[in-house]
Amino acid sequence: MQPALIKSEPKPRSRGWLVILDYVFYALVVAVLCGLAYYLYSFRDTILLDFPFLLQGAGVTIIISIVSMILATLLGFIGALGRLSRFAIVRAIGVTYVEVVRGTPVLVQLLLWYYGIGTFLSALGFDPYTIAFQALTPLQSNSLVPDGFNSFFYGIIGLSFNYGAYLTEVFRTGIESVQKGQTEAALSLGLNSGQTMRRIVLPQAFRITIPPFTNYFITLIQDSALLATLSVIELEQQTYSLAFPLTNANTKLFVFILGALVYLAVCYPLTVLARHLERRMQVAY
Repeated sequence: MQPALIKSEPKPRSRGWLVILDYVFYALVVAVLCGLAYYLYSFRDTILLDFPFLLQGAGVTIIISIVSMILATLLGFIGALGRLSRFAIVRAIGVTYVEVVRGTPVLVQLLLWYYGIGTFLSALGFDPYTIAFQALTPLQSNSLVPDGFNSFFYGIIGLSFNYGAYLTEVFRTGIESVQKGQTEAALSLGLNSGQTMRRIVLPQAFRITIPPFTNYFITLIQDSALLATLSVIELEQQTYSLAFPLTNANTKLFVFILGALVYLAVCYPLTVLARHLERRMQVAY
């Protein structure tokens, strides 16, 4: 009698090459970091000279971005409620706002706000600089109002108006992603529409909108460089003013790279924060 054939389990293939690739990857990362450190060290004099000015520009960029994002969030939430309104006219206004703003370049909108709407309002007697100066005078803080306050004002309004349109769609999508059964259940339990929106819909929509909201905030920080066309001295304008007079091409390139690293230092923590919030919000789901 022939012996019965014994089926043997296939042996797993060796994954040693993956381990080798991991080591190669980490070695490349270390090499890149060491090269970057040496590159920065070789221009240490330039760093010591220019970095304080870049920090000042970064501070202006952060302030502009935070104020613009707060206003854009308010506009986006109002726009989302308009898009979800029961009234056709309100929905039409919301759709027009979103489509027109998203269909035109942000630079054109900034120029329109500053040279178009700003000039028109100025002819009517509206001057943001004078209003801010007089408002801060009783507090003895009118020296905080920069000479180019109008550029800051209309630049922030332009960025807020632009990103409010994008956030309108983000918030609308987040609200509509919440199952209608939960709204119906809340209404059946005696909650009114406002309480249902506040306590049931918005907390769940907030979790969904965190990633796109953070992405738009990071993009807004980068787009704040467009305010340089309005003579706002922010990080991009500061970088350009430091690099342009230089005659050495290598030093000029380094100043631009240093400015980009400052942008990275501002934007990367937002990405880390967004991931942390996503993990915290996913615990309940």
